[in-house]
Amino acid sequence: MEENLFEQRTDLSQLQQSVNQLKNEIGKVIVGQDQMVELLLAGILADGHILIEGVPGVAKTLTAKLLSRTISVGFSRIQFTPDMMPSDVIGTSVFNPGQGSFQFKPGPVFSNIVLIDEINRAPAKTQAALFEVMEERQITVDGQSFQLQVPFMVVATQNPIEQEGTYHLPEAQLDRFLFKINVGYPTIEEEFRIVSNHHSMNLGNMIGLVQPALSSDTISSLRTQVRGLHVEDKLIHFITSVVATTRNHKSIYLGASPRASIGILNAAKAIAAMRGRDFVIPDDIVYVIPPVLRHRLELTPEKEMDGATTDQVITEIIQSVEIPR
Repeated sequence: MEENLFEQRTDLSQLQQSVNQLKNEIGKVIVGQDQMVELLLAGILADGHILIEGVPGVAKTLTAKLLSRTISVGFSRIQFTPDMMPSDVIGTSVFNPGQGSFQFKPGPVFSNIVLIDEINRAPAKTQAALFEVMEERQITVDGQSFQLQVPFMVVATQNPIEQEGTYHLPEAQLDRFLFKINVGYPTIEEEFRIVSNHHSMNLGNMIGLVQPALSSDTISSLRTQVRGLHVEDKLIHFITSVVATTRNHKSIYLGASPRASIGILNAAKAIAAMRGRDFVIPDDIVYVIPPVLRHRLELTPEKEMDGATTDQVITEIIQSVEIPR
């Protein structure tokens, strides 16, 4: 009876229709990778940035580009390199002789969806240029602040294998990503479909089939719906208990911050809405905990030497905290 009352609070039909449209458009080109697509869409609804990690050739960049095509907003792509400077990302002040003054020339980060390829290839100084823009959605140059358009979302990719010429992302920057999505190899059946699709139609034609399905105004209204979803106090206690456990766990050197708790809450709301509910259940929270936490935790050297992964420790933590029913 209580569930029926919850279901009548908010009409999520437009949100579900929009999500299905986006999935269908992306699915015209991308085979499989269902979790990556679902978390990307959840990131849009939760107003969060996303880090995608995977070996070359598993469609990380392609999926991000397709996402931008399905939404009628601005898109820019930045290829990070070791010689890149902060001004190459955020822009710089240029002297205008006619007016006798400096004018700010915006960089490629001034867009709606910003794809940063191989984010770990740029040095710390350039990565630090993203701190303010990712958290506050603004840029400060020469004492002037410039607001970015809404929506604003950074989708960054990195290769976990190749380490030559790369720089470790600072923990402060990693903490600004809502999700870290690990992308694996496709199954044999999925790879067969991928190769068959490329045999019958080239990639350019396939991308041309993808049509815009959402506007920026629609995204803003859907985000408002998501923020208004019902979350019981016992579920918030569950979230904070999991995050607090990461700070006292014997296998973890660096635990998660309150920003992680807020990220889990916002992400769980987005997943609940995508699944047709205007209230969050424990399964929504358990589903989003790994992608929200895996890049925020640092294991102890002993645990890493034992070959343990962050995801394994996260699973242990979830199992150690009582899940409310």
